[in-house]
Amino acid sequence: LSYAQGNRESVFKFFPGWGIKTNLLYDAGTTFSLGAEFRLSPYLTLDVSGTYNPWTFSNNKKFKHVSVQPELRYWIYEPFNGHFLGANLLYASYNVGGVKMPLGIFPDLKDYRFEGDGYGVGFSYGYQWLLSSRWNLEATFGFGYVYLDHTRYECRTCGEKVGHETKHYFGPTKAGISLIYVIK
Repeated sequence: LSYAQGNRESVFKFFPGWGIKTNLLYDAGTTFSLGAEFRLSPYLTLDVSGTYNPWTFSNNKKFKHVSVQPELRYWIYEPFNGHFLGANLLYASYNVGGVKMPLGIFPDLKDYRFEGDGYGVGFSYGYQWLLSSRWNLEATFGFGYVYLDHTRYECRTCGEKVGHETKHYFGPTKAGISLIYVIK
């Protein structure tokens, strides 16, 4: 065990130090995404990713938001290569309405507008493939809890306030296929 531990520590200096990434799924859905991941040890990295969507679409449909999701990752084999498990936090500020979500999530979004904040915690699983010495591809999925605190508006365009409400959401909190530029 001490030889294996020492061997892993000796190759630690050769592991990538950090990477810059974008989530291609979010980008394809008109949401800008940017993240950075930093190696902390031979087993751990810190991923800090954020999203931003400033757009209002036809018929005043909107999914405006800004979010940040820091995640501590435990790598089964080595950082930036193979399987990882993550624990993450989530904060989002949003102004959404007129949108039909998949899988029946938040059905009121198609008829009302919501403006507020979300705070959450979750767990994820992912895998990174080495594409070249500088490029990786990552797939990840997360599940967790989000506390939503928002104001509900009668319709998408008029802005008549219906009231203030809070909700508790349990379900998917993260999905991604990310392209990563690795810096040694």
